Amino acid sequence: MSKSSFTLLLRLLTPSLNSLSPIPPNYALAAALFRLSHGASYKSIARRFMLDSATACRAFYMVCKVINDRLGHLFEFRSDIKRIIVGFGWISLPNCCGVLGFDRFQIDGDLLGENGSLMVQGLVDSEGRFLDVSAGWPSTMKPETILRQSKLFSGVEDSRELLNGLAFELSDGISIPQYILGDSCFPLLPWLLTPFVESDDKNGLNSSERAFNSVHCRGMELAVTAFGRVRARWQLLLNRWKEECIESFPFIIVTCCLLHNFLIKCSEALPDENVGYSRDQVLPPFEGELDENGQKIRNALASHLNRVGCHLCAGCKKSKFLT
Repeated sequence: MSKSSFTLLLRLLTPSLNSLSPIPPNYALAAALFRLSHGASYKSIARRFMLDSATACRAFYMVCKVINDRLGHLFEFRSDIKRIIVGFGWISLPNCCGVLGFDRFQIDGDLLGENGSLMVQGLVDSEGRFLDVSAGWPSTMKPETILRQSKLFSGVEDSRELLNGLAFELSDGISIPQYILGDSCFPLLPWLLTPFVESDDKNGLNSSERAFNSVHCRGMELAVTAFGRVRARWQLLLNRWKEECIESFPFIIVTCCLLHNFLIKCSEALPDENVGYSRDQVLPPFEGELDENGQKIRNALASHLNRVGCHLCAGCKKSKFLT
């Protein structure tokens, strides 16, 4: 990151880092960022910053904790929903409040079985900022189960604190509520719109369904790209983590997502999301029953997109995130 961004971050975190004395806050922050960005060992950090390994470890986790505490407001799903909706409006998605996707992070050992991993559920806006992150779920769990146990689901379904804003009237007079897009591994719900699945008959998808799936597919790329850029900038996440680190790893993933948001706010250049990142992580589609209200809302939006035409490509050119 640039010197100006580092200086701003240091100013925000210093009041909470003074307890690390005698390690100066600037040393602690620089050492933690070096480990996050290069995947460096504590031994390497200790040599570079003239610390012992135990102190380097303590400083690293302290900085991560302070970032979570002091920058948590950068997950803006609850605080800046109007901005989020306007952003998706530019790319032909009226009243859309985010794109929900998953990423996997590999774990060594037998605890989660062969090729076991931790799952991270992330909600992303049209600029590639994370709005909500739920990390640390074992890959043995179904995506639907993870969703239903997350705070995001509770905030929508139980407390009704989220996605409770005004409905949007489409050009044909039909109103649709606030919603988010989700991959096919999720259930279709009135507030979570998944793509149409092509049936086995010869008819295939109609023009409205194809229009919706086209916009939906490009929308889902926002989540994939955001996760890819987090990995590219914070290469500690590319390591295969040991079983004994499972409890701390989700905490570190959230730290990296918050720093990602912070650097977008600072207008820092975005890294190439393809660095060291494989996207061969297809999750099985949801096989349960489709929600009737969810189908009605998705059909209405699909008809709208088919009528007005998809301006996603033109809209994406206006987005700093995709350029």
